[in-house]
Amino acid sequence: MRHSFLAGLLRASMTVGAPVLLGALSVPAHAAETLRVAKVVPFAWTFTPLDIGMQTGIFAKHGLDIEASASAGDAKLQQLLTAGSIDIGIGSGPGMAFSVKGVPAHAVAAMYGLPRNMAVMVGYDSDIKTVDDLKGKKLGCTTVGSLTAWIGDRINAKEGWGDKGIQVVPIGGMPPARAAIKTHQIDGYIGALETGYTLEEAKEWRVITTATPFVDHFITHVIFARDELIAKHPDQVRAFLQGWFETIAFMKANKAKSVEISAKVLDLSPAVAGRTYDEQIGYFSTDGVFDPAAVAVLKQSYIEMGLLKDKPADKDLFSTQFVPVKVGM
Repeated sequence: MRHSFLAGLLRASMTVGAPVLLGALSVPAHAAETLRVAKVVPFAWTFTPLDIGMQTGIFAKHGLDIEASASAGDAKLQQLLTAGSIDIGIGSGPGMAFSVKGVPAHAVAAMYGLPRNMAVMVGYDSDIKTVDDLKGKKLGCTTVGSLTAWIGDRINAKEGWGDKGIQVVPIGGMPPARAAIKTHQIDGYIGALETGYTLEEAKEWRVITTATPFVDHFITHVIFARDELIAKHPDQVRAFLQGWFETIAFMKANKAKSVEISAKVLDLSPAVAGRTYDEQIGYFSTDGVFDPAAVAVLKQSYIEMGLLKDKPADKDLFSTQFVPVKVGM
């Protein structure tokens, strides 16, 4: 089963193609160690610390030259890790289940708590006005087994809708989602909150709810490292995490610069980027520690999503050898 799963991921990775480059940035010559780092999707504000850390020289300070790219959902990110196309992946807590299935990578740090950054959105002129109106509707998500898919299932569970609730449809990223809503193939989409705010400004979409009312404990996003990197180059993993969490500290202390960079990276208006910063900055982990209560919810989610049949052991999901991360400014 393990080998067939890995073979399937590798075959699928051949169709994914090269990761979508986020932009080449100059790096000082002394940054000798190159790390290939991919975001699970290119359009979420929670992943902009990678860009901010690069543009402010924080990762270079830790001796790293980052080759940044983006995928198109959890399954795609795990394909890249399996194929050895990237060294580090910034993905979702539900994505840790792929490690149990045989993907040669494990989470090395928790990086974002409750899913304040995720929301349910519908067309601007849709008849859907409240959460109650979502019953029986089709909502798009990125991929099967993704955080976005789980959120749809979580709303069903909290509302007690069962099989008559939200139907989650794997559709990919923003371009296909926008097209599908315009043509009424789906009724809404589960995705990044800031995207909803941007499309509200344009009167194309409306935000119905964030995911936080339906989740008590959670690890929304984690940082993955390939097992080979963990075993052979733990110093590189440690340097990346130090750079990441130093970037989070920088962002907390420098709102204006963080908003400026993230707005340009995501093509957001300053107003949306600032609103997003205010609502989401407090949910970033500052040390990478895996909260036991949140891990317990994640394990249950794997069974609810049909990703796993039994709750896995912690060691099969993540490594604790690099946390807590100590940051020295």
